[in-house]
Order: sequence, then structure tokens, then C-alpha cells
Amino acid sequence: MAHGIPVQVLRGGRFKGAYFVASDLPADPIERDLLLPRLIGRPFPLADRVAVVDRCAGSSADVDVRFLACDGAAVTESRPCGDILAGAGPFAIERGLVAAGDGVTAVRVRVPATGTHATVHVPTPGGRPAYAGATAVSGVPGTASRLLVEFGDAAVLPTGRPADDLGGVPVTLIDNGVPVALVEAAALGVTGHETPARLEYDEGLRHRVGRLRLLAGELIGAVPTMCLLAPPAGGGSLATRTFLPQRVQPAIGFRAAVGVGAAATVPGSVAARLLRVADRAVVPRDVMRLEHPTGFLDVVPGSSAVTTARLLLEGRLFG
Repeated sequence: MAHGIPVQVLRGGRFKGAYFVASDLPADPIERDLLLPRLIGRPFPLADRVAVVDRCAGSSADVDVRFLACDGAAVTESRPCGDILAGAGPFAIERGLVAAGDGVTAVRVRVPATGTHATVHVPTPGGRPAYAGATAVSGVPGTASRLLVEFGDAAVLPTGRPADDLGGVPVTLIDNGVPVALVEAAALGVTGHETPARLEYDEGLRHRVGRLRLLAGELIGAVPTMCLLAPPAGGGSLATRTFLPQRVQPAIGFRAAVGVGAAATVPGSVAARLLRVADRAVVPRDVMRLEHPTGFLDVVPGSSAVTTARLLLEGRLFG
């Protein structure tokens, strides 16, 4: 600790992450988890999440990423966050874990806790990550360089059908590593543009959504994320409201969003029937814009989510 521990703070999309190279931290997870709160505080005020990045021992990826959170009592390995995962791409290049090309560098990322694989496409003109650019992310001031996060699981229809009748309600089931059930909001008596609080307050709606989740789970052998879809209200392609499981997300997760985008390309799916042509004066031509309660998320249909990353801080921490 005499020379401190190197750290970078990057804003990946809507969230800030404190990124460490695994070899800069104690090898013993218990010692590491005792050290991090002392360095960063409880909860971590420096960033929303901590990401520990290491070279991947196998050939399936370039780096492994572990996501850590502190609830005030203990450090725990948390579920992957797409925005923080995106920041791992430029961080791995900055710290020499991945060699950069002159153009766009594909950084293959594995999340050991879940087995998730993704490729972060990082713009690297001149062999360094570029942070300045014109891409906007909903809820983030300013613009930055565009990153694509491409997940390794191809989207499939688990039942082989674009839509299934579940208790009289058409539902599209799609799975790209995360099973998602897509339902037209109007089929459940809502517009799909309500606030999360309004949807959560509707006990009858929550019961219907829960019933559909059970029916879908029985059909595919996995419990899906429930996503209500509606025509867009703000110039995008689709409006989304996502239940996890009874609470409504203020946004939409990367994996669910990529699944929605893939489903929208399947004729006869719930998503395809509600899809609209986005306002190309504000939405790039190569993306599908998914509106959610706090803004939007752009996806390249069937493959990637669009986000940004910016380096905010670089230095050393002393305990």
C-alpha cells in the first residue's frame, strides 16, 4: 500500500464504475473485500459499482470481469451491469490487458459469476480508446464516443413460434441468455406509457403479469423477465415497461433490450406488430430506439446495445 492501488473511474452509459486490475488487489478474496470498503467507503461513494478486471485464463475471452457492491455490511458479487461491463472494454485497453488496433478494438469479456460472454467494440483511433464523440445516452449529460456491447448468445424463440397464446393473451417468448416474455400492454388494460409507480400500484395488473410469468415459465422451463410493449410516444421504435418481478424497472436492461430488438425482426411477434419507424431526425438510422420510463436505450437489432464510456478519473488509492 506504500505506493497506493491504481484505479480508474469511468462512466459507462448511465453509471460510474471504479475499475481495478485484479493483480493490483489482494489475491485472497477475503482480504480484498476487507480492503475495498476501507479504500472507497461503505457504500462506495466513488462509483455505483466496483469492477475487478483480470486476463482470462482460457481462450473464450480476453478478460474476466467481476462486479462488486457494498451494502454497508459486506462486499458482495453483484449481478452484471451492462453499462459497467461496457466500461471494462476501454479500461482493459488502458491498462494493457488487451492490445488496441487502429480503428475499433473488440474486447471479449467474460463474467465468471454468470457465464455471460460479451464483446465490447471500442473505438481506438491511434491505438488508444476514444472518449469524445457525438453519441448521446439517455440520462447522461453531454455526448461521448459510441460503444457497442454485443452479447455472445444468439436470440432464439424457445417454443419455435413468434407468439404463443397464454391464457388468451398473445405472448412472444425470446431468449438470448436471458428469457424475456413480451406482452402488448393494451392486452392487459394499460397503455404501456404509465410510470413505474402507477403500474406497481395496480394490483390487478401485477396479478395478471405474475400469472403470465408462471404460464411462460411452465412452457419454457425458465422464469422470464416480463416486458410490456406499446407503440412509442417520443419518436422511438417501441415503448417498454419491464417487471422484475413485481417492481417495474426505471429503464431496461441490456440483455432484455437486445432480446426485444431481436424479437422485433421476427414477423408475427408482439414486438414486430407494435414496431414503428423512429424519427430519423433524432434517432440514428442503424438503431432501434426502445423508450423506457426514464428515457431510451438504442439497440442494433438482434446483436448489440449502444452505449458510451468516458474516463473520469485516474489515480491511486491509499488505505
